[in-house]
Amino acid sequence: MPFREINSKMVEATVSPGQKMFSQRGAMLAYKGEVSFTPNIQGGQGGLMSMIGRRVANEATPLMTVEGSGTVMFGHGGHHIQVINLQGDTLYVEADRLLAFDGSLQQGTMFLGSQGGVMGMVRGQVSGQGLFTTTLKGHGAVAVMAHGGVIELPITPQRPVHVDPQAYVAHHGDVRNKLSTALGWRDMVGRGSGEAFQLELSGQGAVYVQASEEKL
Repeated sequence: MPFREINSKMVEATVSPGQKMFSQRGAMLAYKGEVSFTPNIQGGQGGLMSMIGRRVANEATPLMTVEGSGTVMFGHGGHHIQVINLQGDTLYVEADRLLAFDGSLQQGTMFLGSQGGVMGMVRGQVSGQGLFTTTLKGHGAVAVMAHGGVIELPITPQRPVHVDPQAYVAHHGDVRNKLSTALGWRDMVGRGSGEAFQLELSGQGAVYVQASEEKL
């Protein structure tokens, strides 16, 4: 079920009988029709392992199952909302950035170290983001939250993209991530993450970058 962007901070989704969607708790702003909102104790369709992954990563983001017949408006905390449409590929996104998504999408959890090695693990410590990232795969729409607006940057084999880890929102496609230091270790003393570290994304796909490094 595609999202209709009302403005940069609100989206509307149509809920139809026999279909479901998931949203972050507290994301519903208003709705019309016969729509129900039920707490999802299994963390969506990812089941037990998905829920365990988020708890280990300190990302036990509660989800609501949305069902019925009607339209629902979503938004949260005045954050900018970016709608991403998946065409069979996989989206990697921090759990706390998920606003709402199609229930038809398959959920999972990926350990960042599996792509970035030791430096991928360091990313979680430095940026304050979890070591686990939520994955959504299939055909459907996802609404994610960010600060100050979002830009989509294409990633091509000839042109990898370097992103400040705290500006990273999500990525999709056949992409590998690697965290590297932009400064010497001595230069980083007394600094936050910022430009001291860079997340390098290479391969074929796209990365979404937010305008502000402020954490959600």
